[in-house]
Amino acid sequence: MAEMGKGVTAGKLASNVQKRLTRAQEKVLQKLGKADETRDAAFEEMVANFNKQMTEGTKLQKDMKAYLVAVKTMHDASRRLQDCLAEMYEPDWFGKEEMDTLIEDTDTLWLDYHQNIMDKSMTTLDSYLTQFPDIKARIAKRDRKMVDFDSARHHFSSLQKGKKKDEAKIAKAEEELGRAQKIFEELNVELQDELPALFDNRVGIYVNAFQSLAGHQEKFHGEMSKLSQNLNDIMTKLEEQRELKKAGTAETKTGEGAKSEETNHSESASSPPKAVQRPDPPPSRPPPRLTPSQHVGPTENEASVPDAHTDSSSTTTTEQSAVTNGSDDKLPPGFLYKVKAIHEYAATDADELELKIGDVVLVLAFDNPDEQDDGWLLGVQESHWLQNKDISVKGVFPENFTQKV
Repeated sequence: MAEMGKGVTAGKLASNVQKRLTRAQEKVLQKLGKADETRDAAFEEMVANFNKQMTEGTKLQKDMKAYLVAVKTMHDASRRLQDCLAEMYEPDWFGKEEMDTLIEDTDTLWLDYHQNIMDKSMTTLDSYLTQFPDIKARIAKRDRKMVDFDSARHHFSSLQKGKKKDEAKIAKAEEELGRAQKIFEELNVELQDELPALFDNRVGIYVNAFQSLAGHQEKFHGEMSKLSQNLNDIMTKLEEQRELKKAGTAETKTGEGAKSEETNHSESASSPPKAVQRPDPPPSRPPPRLTPSQHVGPTENEASVPDAHTDSSSTTTTEQSAVTNGSDDKLPPGFLYKVKAIHEYAATDADELELKIGDVVLVLAFDNPDEQDDGWLLGVQESHWLQNKDISVKGVFPENFTQKV
């Protein structure tokens, strides 16, 4: 027997051609209503469910692949953005090492997320859909064998109904019918068992695929949220560092200005005119000096010449002494000791304290000792403190215009 190809003989080829021709003729007769057709409504419903299931599964697989492509695209975009941040982030900025670690962790997180979806959800769907082509082919084969069965059944029936009965042909037709029926029924029974089970199995497949996807999404977004919070913290501290640096620069400039002002104040204090800028003081009143001197009271001549001013001063002194008694437990913070003005002093700068003879002043410590000029003290009028408990009106005054009390 001549070979027509690998595994195909001329006889087998002719047999296949004959089968196709016979099936075609049978289908035509069935459509014309001249031959009855084996019908199984339950099986047809199974096939409809199978086709629906295969269509849905194929679409789900396609959309899952599209989702993976989107994840890969987002990963690439995130990597480029992080690389841009790494390039811009200067070495001396806050959190440079933390930033580099964060960028590396972000890239790893995206890689793990993509791989987990690929290994779990996508692999599950791929395995699920691999069985559909084989079952689809078997359904098609079952349909063909059903036509062969119908054709053999009709042929056997026609021979039996013929006027001239050829027993040999009838026997052969019966044998062919039995063989066709067996092949058809074997396929039919197998598919009737498999198709309902496959259709019910789709629920478990969808649950596993989406439950796995949801779990990986939750983990990914949770970890990414932490990294995003870390990035936000680094950016916040970087901004705070910048603001502190700006404030430090401003303080430096202010300090330089204050130092210059202190220098001018010191120079003014060291020159006698600062304390003598008032109309014609009595010759016996000593001018302020740069260095502290022994405290002096009114001269004998001054004490022997009573006038209205002296009387007023004496009255003020008496009142201040009365107020002072019993008030030592309510002294302002930074209090050192008390002094009493023995000469009037007219303030010449906004930071100086006005003095009248007899005024009691609470001497305070300088916040910064370097700001104190030689021969000058810082204080607040005792009367003002007792009434207002406020040291915002404190000021400097020449020490040698006062004496301790």
